[in-house]
Amino acid sequence: MSAVLPPLSPLPTPPDSSGEPELLQLGLPEDEPCLRADAARNRARLLEAATRLVAEHGAAGVTMEAVAAAASVGKGTVFRRFGDRTGLLTALLDHSERNFQAAFLSGPAPLGPGAPPADRLRAFGHALLRRSGDEMDLMLAAEPSPERRFTPAPRRVHHSHVTLLLRQARPEADCELLAQALMGYLDPATIHHLTRRCAMPLERLEKGWDDLVARLTCTDPRQ
Repeated sequence: MSAVLPPLSPLPTPPDSSGEPELLQLGLPEDEPCLRADAARNRARLLEAATRLVAEHGAAGVTMEAVAAAASVGKGTVFRRFGDRTGLLTALLDHSERNFQAAFLSGPAPLGPGAPPADRLRAFGHALLRRSGDEMDLMLAAEPSPERRFTPAPRRVHHSHVTLLLRQARPEADCELLAQALMGYLDPATIHHLTRRCAMPLERLEKGWDDLVARLTCTDPRQ
């Protein structure tokens, strides 16, 4: 995961689930314009320091104090740039989130456009399961507080995408609620429990996802 990220734009309003969601960009407060060159360099330096801490100590080793010390800056600089620890960890996940969104919004089928909706749902689940397996500790550490759990930009755009595909596959269904059920299956805490506490292989979760999608879309899971 690269720590050097391009300047980011403010978050847009939540996407309209009646059409394909737009790529969301993360990591900056809503009122912050494109970073000046020196601010961008400082941000990249802080993220590089945080990435080293993750590699050496895991996500638990990433604190605002530790990042400030590793980057040789004051703790206030880290707080001003990222707000809090959750904001810092979210910024670390930003690069892989951009790539993931680009893949399911405009990449090749079946994850991207051009495949039947059920096939795209299967591919979406498999991709997010694999990504969660690779970045599990960081994802769990970046989880917001319960009252903010469903408001982060990635969760909104993932839900909108799943809702859109369900509407294409089952227009008569309550797709908003069904999308919540599907996203619950892909929740990082659930994946952590099943793979690390229950020792289930990721392949079993992928087969379970295929079966769930097949039941909701009335399609053959072997397709």
